[in-house]
Amino acid sequence: MSISMKDEILKRILAANGEAVSGQELADSLGVSRTAVWKHMQTLQEEGYTFETVKKKGYVLTGVPNSLSPTQIELFLNTERFGREIHYFDVVDSTQTIAHKLAQEGAPHGTIIIGEEQTAGRGRMARPWESANGTGIWMTIIVRPDVTPQQASSYTLVVAVAVTMAIKTLYKHVEPAIKWPNDLLVKGKKCTGILTEMQAEADRVQALLVGIGINANQVDSDFSPEIADIATSLRLEAGEEINRAALVASILQYLEQFTELYVKEGFASIKMLWEQMSCTIGQRIEVTTLRGRFEGIASGITDEGVLQLTEDDGTVRTIYAGDIKIL
Repeated sequence: MSISMKDEILKRILAANGEAVSGQELADSLGVSRTAVWKHMQTLQEEGYTFETVKKKGYVLTGVPNSLSPTQIELFLNTERFGREIHYFDVVDSTQTIAHKLAQEGAPHGTIIIGEEQTAGRGRMARPWESANGTGIWMTIIVRPDVTPQQASSYTLVVAVAVTMAIKTLYKHVEPAIKWPNDLLVKGKKCTGILTEMQAEADRVQALLVGIGINANQVDSDFSPEIADIATSLRLEAGEEINRAALVASILQYLEQFTELYVKEGFASIKMLWEQMSCTIGQRIEVTTLRGRFEGIASGITDEGVLQLTEDDGTVRTIYAGDIKIL
């Protein structure tokens, strides 16, 4: 991914760690005019970066926006492949839709598509997902693991573990719990949804498209009345503004690690971590599947990530897909 002149200027100013950077030196080293540098600085200010101009010394960075631009994410990135190609949008209908197209065109393993706002965000079963501007993390990661389509069914659970670990690492007082198969809850309220879709041949996965939606910086008034009682944000739970770029980078780091482990050793190697983080196992639940509605105790998951439901008469049902309600 080629870097723009504006982003190159920003990288150099960020690398200066609060020291003044001369506009003339930027112009000379980048082979552009002093006026061109000034114009790029104006654009950066419009994007929310703030600078102090020190006479005879240059620009001093005094503030950065809480944005998800590639430059901001790269500041925190510590991965080999995940997030090394970033497609960033101010507004997008759905990152998942763009990911499908890019994956078919051969986008590499670890490519991410990220937007400040989604106008048609969706969750499982095509349900709408509220994705307001600048408040959350709305992204899709293109993953190309060497696994069969049957093995890939448990990958959503791997993603849930990676996101949980990233949140807990950065925000020690926030305790996300995984609700099978694809939600993270904090104190019983949803803060994250995961949607994994697959492009595959009969015996081989071409790509997994991992959509992750995180309520990061919403305040109570940002949630519509329909979801206000069941949704929360990391900001509300942590009591501080969330640095979204740092969180994205942390998620990508954990997801890269866990994906390598999952490809080498299968889901069984991650299963114990998932169980420790789950709010589903051991609970009385109601499951709605295509075959009907069942009630009982969520007694565990298999090494393939399939939910085991023990009904009141002792019957153990294997639940491959469905919606669950914790009773």
